[in-house]
Amino acid sequence: MSTNLDRSSPATTTPVSSGFERLVSERMELRLGRFERLGIKLFDVANCFVSLGKLAPRFEYLVHSITNMEAAFCDSIPVFDEILVIPDLSLHQHLGKHPLVVGEPHIRFFASHPIFDHGNQLIGSVILIDYQPRDLDDEGRQSLADLASMAEREMAFGALYQSQLEVIKQNRNLKRDSLIDPLLGTWNKSAIVRSLKLEMERCSKAMKPLALLIASVDQMEHLRDLHGVAATDMILIKTVSRIRSCVRPFDALGRFGTDLLLVVLPGASHLVATAVGERIRASVLMHPEKIDEIDTALTISAGTASTDIFPDAEPETLVSLAEKALLSARNAGNNCVVQATPAQPDMII
Repeated sequence: MSTNLDRSSPATTTPVSSGFERLVSERMELRLGRFERLGIKLFDVANCFVSLGKLAPRFEYLVHSITNMEAAFCDSIPVFDEILVIPDLSLHQHLGKHPLVVGEPHIRFFASHPIFDHGNQLIGSVILIDYQPRDLDDEGRQSLADLASMAEREMAFGALYQSQLEVIKQNRNLKRDSLIDPLLGTWNKSAIVRSLKLEMERCSKAMKPLALLIASVDQMEHLRDLHGVAATDMILIKTVSRIRSCVRPFDALGRFGTDLLLVVLPGASHLVATAVGERIRASVLMHPEKIDEIDTALTISAGTASTDIFPDAEPETLVSLAEKALLSARNAGNNCVVQATPAQPDMII
């Protein structure tokens, strides 16, 4: 009796054919392999397959191998909803003329038991292949039914696992969506404040400074009155894009108010925060935006605050300081960056 060693190869779960579309996940492929090896051992046959559709694509990388031919032969036989045992294929009215029965590799024995899903829908079968005529007694048929039942249970667990993963993914997406500003794609106010608190804790433990920057386009209110909300929304979107190009990938950017944008800069000193603010200011200034087909010059003002100047500041206090610095920038005539300092007045008139 021939033995089948193809399934012991790790390549079984990593086919090299670029055209191979997996019928099951890699994890499920490994589980199927366990049932197939168990079937070979239990029934002392040449091969065992757990078929969940077409088998040939699983083994197309084994070009001209016996396993590849066996899979092709199994695919040529319809899936039945009850046990099928053919002791000698050469004596079968139709399959006796099959090229893989008449010629190489001369398959002689075939047995299959259906596999159903949790909805009692036929989804596949457990198949036994051998090269000597044989039969399955009642005990053998029961064992084949047991193996099919185990495979069904594995499929059910796999489906449940996939369902749980989908639910987790959907929940994560919903949670993320609840933290994202739908227009700008940045963090919303609650999310950026939460990010600030977390980053302040991390930087404090690592004994590193943290800075934040609050900015707004100076002409926003005037443009909204003149051109409407849609036009100013586009300006905000483009401003966000320019800010992103001026900060590091791990710096957090969020919408803090209708026209206010807040940037959290972990590890940044007051000097770095000011430099980032100036970079953003220059980027906006050098790129006029088209509004109603007219190039419109824009400027941005920003206020910054850093823990290297205010080491004991709570997150809310640091935000308040940056807001006051922004007001100072506006009072100074806009288009500038102001750093919060201890000497800064509490009220800006």
